[in-house]
Amino acid sequence: MKKVQIGIVGGTGYTGVELLRILATHPHAEVVAITSRSESGVKVADRFPNLRGHYDLAFSEPTLEVLSRCDVVFFATPHGVAMSMAPELTASGVKVIDLAADFRISDLQVWSQWYGLDHGCPQLMEQVAYGMPELYREQIQQASIIANPGCYPTSILLGLMPLLRAGLIELDDIIADGKSGVSGAGRGANVAMLGAEMSESFKAYGVGGHRHLPEMQDKLSELTGEPVALTFVPHLVPMVRGMESTIYATLTEEVTQQDLQQLFETTYEDEIFVDVMPAGTLPETRMAKGSNMCRMAVYRPQGGRKVVVTSVIDNLVKGAAGQAVQNMNILFGLPENSGLTQVALLP
Repeated sequence: MKKVQIGIVGGTGYTGVELLRILATHPHAEVVAITSRSESGVKVADRFPNLRGHYDLAFSEPTLEVLSRCDVVFFATPHGVAMSMAPELTASGVKVIDLAADFRISDLQVWSQWYGLDHGCPQLMEQVAYGMPELYREQIQQASIIANPGCYPTSILLGLMPLLRAGLIELDDIIADGKSGVSGAGRGANVAMLGAEMSESFKAYGVGGHRHLPEMQDKLSELTGEPVALTFVPHLVPMVRGMESTIYATLTEEVTQQDLQQLFETTYEDEIFVDVMPAGTLPETRMAKGSNMCRMAVYRPQGGRKVVVTSVIDNLVKGAAGQAVQNMNILFGLPENSGLTQVALLP
């Protein structure tokens, strides 16, 4: 069986090297092109020593001539890059998986308000699927472009989905409290991310509005068919990898703790990358580190009207590169866990 030929645009950031790490042992895929304008000509293994012995590729310029020979191209780039190249690539029959936000929000006016750009290819939006397999697997199978979800939306939407589909929570006051490791800020030089600046400290950011908020509101409204009021506050925690989201909602009817546990277990019983924790236990970020798993727990504290869901992922894997590879597997009819069987790292 011919391996899927892969191109990666923007291979020098954390999500780019994570894609390379995962795809290095993928049995049905081969990276044939990796681009970076700043590193053109540099060997991948010289830039990332952990990949020595796995790749003999060098970074190259991101030209359509090279990328159009691929079956699929991943964009691990800043916002605006994927949409500049997607029309030509898709016209050549190349699938596009964008790890940035160019195609995540269906309302392009809202997208422009949050990202400060005019969208470059509105004509392609009908070919886009939002790349969360647990919600949109059938659409992903048919898509030309996959909008890989943001890391916070992945952990939060998966945590809310069972409750929303069952109609068990009020839609006018959902709160999501997210915490992320510093790798979520990217690999660029940033004083605020220096070890002396962020270690032994903990802070909220984006309280007045974070770009993942309209993405989540967009998908929550699609799920419910109604506007959903979500308050989202992200936080930076002094660790490299990992994300934990605690979600609070108000129940609309009387359900027991056992009912909630059964609902979550039934919802995700066939999902290989979602693990509902046993009743009475809680997930930790280290339970997902380096893996494509989302682990979660659901509680009804003190038997009150509030339901609390806590959800953990590795922000670079299930929150980015791992989910992107999961989407590629679906697109090409491969086993969904191909290349994604890594066990979480402990300690």
